[in-house]
Amino acid sequence: MSASDPYEPMFSALCREVGFCLHDKGQKRVIAALPNGLDAGVKAVFAAEGVDEPNAPGDLKRAVRDCLKAHLPQS
Repeated sequence: MSASDPYEPMFSALCREVGFCLHDKGQKRVIAALPNGLDAGVKAVFAAEGVDEPNAPGDLKRAVRDCLKAHLPQS
């Protein structure tokens, strides 16, 4: 993603704060899912990382959701 990408700070924070450093394809999946809500974005993050989302710890799901919410680009 380019430096002018409005989602770059969100993905940087996700990598720094939660440890999920997504590749371009994974980032595109998350961006495509976000219009369907934060929970869809969280599921896309886990899918991109190869994590079994239904069995992921609640704290991890919450951390990903909080990170996405805090760093979503302003529309």
